[in-house]
Amino acid sequence: MNKTRLEAFSDGVIAIIITIMVLELKLPAGDTFEVLREVFPQFMSYLLSFIFIGIYWGNHHHLLHTVQRVSSGIIWANLNLLFWLSLVPIATGWMGANHFAPNAVAIYAALLAACGFAYFILQRLIVKCHDFNPAMLKAMGKQSLKGIVSQVSYLSAIPLAYLNPFISVALFVFVAALWIVPDRNIERASSN
Repeated sequence: MNKTRLEAFSDGVIAIIITIMVLELKLPAGDTFEVLREVFPQFMSYLLSFIFIGIYWGNHHHLLHTVQRVSSGIIWANLNLLFWLSLVPIATGWMGANHFAPNAVAIYAALLAACGFAYFILQRLIVKCHDFNPAMLKAMGKQSLKGIVSQVSYLSAIPLAYLNPFISVALFVFVAALWIVPDRNIERASSN
């Protein structure tokens, strides 16, 4: 399999995930601004997940940009990531419908941790299957450090959801801020 087929399949799955999430949004019953309050939690849950899926899409694109040959391990690691990402619409809908209740936020945090770990596995397999220059290895190492910080944040968000769900949401926003701009170190290293 060539890289473009892997990218196209991944882009298609991610587009479907976003489409499913937006279709889950319910129209407010009425035409006043007051009824918007009822759907505000669903919209905020959708917005948070849309940002996360967008971040994964951008960083996944940068990561796959480094791939010169696709191994069966990379294919399966990519499918593993897409599997966990495909569950985001379910967790998003549940969290929004339950107004960020502790159980829903804890499950969402666990799912984000699973997505992050799957991304880490994909990254490690890509590094293992390629002879990268030192600059690329350093860039991948920096991404791994961000991944560790993200995992600690997600795993901390699980018990914190029972203390105060919005502390967990703040951790989600923190992780999103870490990753919102794809790693420029990978861009620089791939141009060397």
